[in-house]
Amino acid sequence: MKNTIKVERARKEMTQEELARKVSVSRQTINAIETGKYVPSTVLALKIARVFKKSVEDIFFLEEND
Repeated sequence: MKNTIKVERARKEMTQEELARKVSVSRQTINAIETGKYVPSTVLALKIARVFKKSVEDIFFLEEND
């Protein structure tokens, strides 16, 4: 699953640590999601989308092989 978290963070000038605090996870979890090593739960995906005031579909999207 691909995502636009890094782009959205850059738009808001937000660090991984700041986003992690807002959604109650570790910075390492945010890094793993950004790099595609970890697929977040539905609840976490919703929390992340809420931080950026976007829909989940605007942040996360499936690729052909997903």
